[in-house]
Parts: sequence; C-alpha cells; structure tokens
Amino acid sequence: MAFAELPPPLPADLLEGRVNLPLKPAPVTLTGRAVYLTPLDLAADVAPLYAVSNGTPCHLGDRQVDAYDPEPLIWRYMAAGPFATLAEFRAYCVNQVDAPDARCLCVRDAATGHPVGMTNLMSNHPGHLKIELGGIWYSPLVQRTPANLQATYLMLRHAFGLGYQRVEWKCHVLNERSRRAALRMGFRFEGIQERHMIMKGRSRDTAWYRILADEWPAVEALLLNIL
Repeated sequence: MAFAELPPPLPADLLEGRVNLPLKPAPVTLTGRAVYLTPLDLAADVAPLYAVSNGTPCHLGDRQVDAYDPEPLIWRYMAAGPFATLAEFRAYCVNQVDAPDARCLCVRDAATGHPVGMTNLMSNHPGHLKIELGGIWYSPLVQRTPANLQATYLMLRHAFGLGYQRVEWKCHVLNERSRRAALRMGFRFEGIQERHMIMKGRSRDTAWYRILADEWPAVEALLLNIL
C-alpha cells in the first residue's frame, strides 16, 4: 500500500512563533488613511460607539444619518444586539475586551478620531499560527465607505507580519454583505459548516473564508490597488 509523502517541515524561525505569540493578541494601534484602530477603551469608547449604533440620528463631519432600525443594518447577523440600553451595550463590550484569545479593536474615523465601529483579532491559535478577523460591525455613518476595506487590510498586514499562516473570516451564511466583502477583499471560500452554532436562539450555518500566508502578497497587491 502506498502512502502519501508529508509536506516538508516548516522553517524553525516560523515555528518559533508558535511559542512566542501570546494567546491574547498584544495591544496594537493600526493606522490608515480613512480609519485607524486602537484597543477598545471601555471608559472612553463605549458611549460614543453606542451613540452611532443604536438607531438614533448621528453625524460625522458632513455625513448625517437619520433615525434608523439598527437590527437589520448592524446587528441581525451578530451574536448579540441590538441593545436597548447603554448598560447592555457596555456588558457586550466588556465580554469582547475580556475574551482570553482575542483583542478587541475600536475603529476610528481618521479625520476626527471618532469611534465608528468594532472589530476583533479573535479565535487565536498561536500553536497553529492561525487567527480570525471577526465580531465586525460599523455604524451606518461609514457603511459603504472604505472603512471596512482599510481596517481589514490593516489587520491582515499585522497578522501576517507577526507570522500567522492562516487568517480566517467567518459569517452567517445569510449575511450576503459580509460574504461579498470577504471575496472582494481576497478571501477564499472554503465551504459552509451547517449548524455551526446556536445564535439568538436560532441555528446558524456558517460560511468559512480564509487567506493563507503564501497568498498574502497577491491579496495585498489587490487591496492596495482598490484602497
């Protein structure tokens, strides 16, 4: 009986990252032209984030959003939300910040510094050099702007720069906006995991996407071309 040959061992310096990378990603500030990302500050960021995500009118520079329903625009495919009170939203943020294998980041408008969304380096597995970008949401103030594209680029560049070999993107199978965004940003579709989790009392099928380290140079060139 013939047996397939195993792939060659990974370089020693790459494998060293499995030991040196922390389970909770280190705090980092990532700066781009349209947005910049900072570790979520519970004292400073929660109230401004709630104000731009709870359905009340809001503005940012010359951008104005009238009253809206936050459930379909932001929270429908998220694990939590919408939130009836600031206290409920704060509890959600605390859970994000306290996750042992994740680093929650506040997305800020570069021109004003105002918080406009949240994202996470999460489901971190240093031992396998893989990590996920997830828990991502944006205020309607910056939806359909370069905010998500640039924030994703900054996180991908950071993760691959640290030595990760795989960066994942997962979303509810019904979240067509997220699925289109993943493909547009160079992630490759891997399939659907059925009944992956129970979310808000409903079974969720999850679409899986990923970028591998050897794919990153081409993806980076793609992103830089459209940023």
